[in-house]
Amino acid sequence: MRLSGQTDPTFIAESWLDEGRRVALATVVRAWGSAPRPLGSHLIIDADGNFEGSVSGGCVEGDVIAAAAEVLETGQPALLEFGVSNEIAWRAGLSCGGSIGIFVEEILDLSIIRMINSHRRHRQACATLVDLEKGGMIVAPGGASAPEYGHSAIPADAFARAPQLYTDADRNIFINVYRPRVRLILIGAVHISQSLIVIAGNLGWETVVIDPRSGFASEERFPSAHLIPEWPQDAMRTIALDETTALAALTHEPRIDDFPLRKALEAGCFYVGALGSQKTHQKRIERLLASGLEPRLIDRIEAPIGLDIGATTPEEIAIAIAAQIINTQRKGALAWRSA
Repeated sequence: MRLSGQTDPTFIAESWLDEGRRVALATVVRAWGSAPRPLGSHLIIDADGNFEGSVSGGCVEGDVIAAAAEVLETGQPALLEFGVSNEIAWRAGLSCGGSIGIFVEEILDLSIIRMINSHRRHRQACATLVDLEKGGMIVAPGGASAPEYGHSAIPADAFARAPQLYTDADRNIFINVYRPRVRLILIGAVHISQSLIVIAGNLGWETVVIDPRSGFASEERFPSAHLIPEWPQDAMRTIALDETTALAALTHEPRIDDFPLRKALEAGCFYVGALGSQKTHQKRIERLLASGLEPRLIDRIEAPIGLDIGATTPEEIAIAIAAQIINTQRKGALAWRSA
């Protein structure tokens, strides 16, 4: 068995269920103190003990897997508690004051998982509502309210919030929120992009590389990337930019970089960065102002791009950019679970 670094257990669960496997879903439904994984994090386990995802970064996975085996055998869901008052705490790595509650149940309805994943594939928000006493899952599309699903004690905007636990008529109801994964658009098939693709993949982000220069935008240099060897003006006609999108312009070439920068700023992408020195960026500002872009939007460009960590190599710059995107995500409107 292995603990995967991937963050898409619902997609893997759908694949496993399609293969005819029995699958248990473990979800972090309570977290206090120094709990290592946020609410809504998933671990999936099949009847043979194979698993993907994480509910504690490796601390309690062994106990959860054992509990999942019993859930699959008995058909009864289980609510597990790990904390400092339990001798498991030392093994769980929670002795500094953290504790977590993990709900484990068998996935009996493949259509539920398919519905969640369909929303995610179409970059649409959705939420699930789970009764922690009886189990079972209801899926609600983005924009729905909890009372529509017969739980009047839950605030009407609950599905628009981060994952939370509610009490409704003496029942514990957990609402998990799924929003589109971060999409990173890289303008320029350069060395930095090659490194960023790897980092973004490990973070579970979707990535797109756009570059009209055939010598750069080749499958040999980007064998696993979604590569679009076209001018951004053409390539971006079919890409929906939104608040879950990050864009990094990395070519130093105004004819390639300026158009996507303007489009990303106008669309409200949560992160927009551009490679280049302060002098280069000042010229970029002048061009964007001349194009009619509002100064308040231009001010959102992160330039020089990346956190200031003293990066010099393409690999180090890629790390600095990824770190800045994460920092922007966590501090801004996207402070929610992105996987």
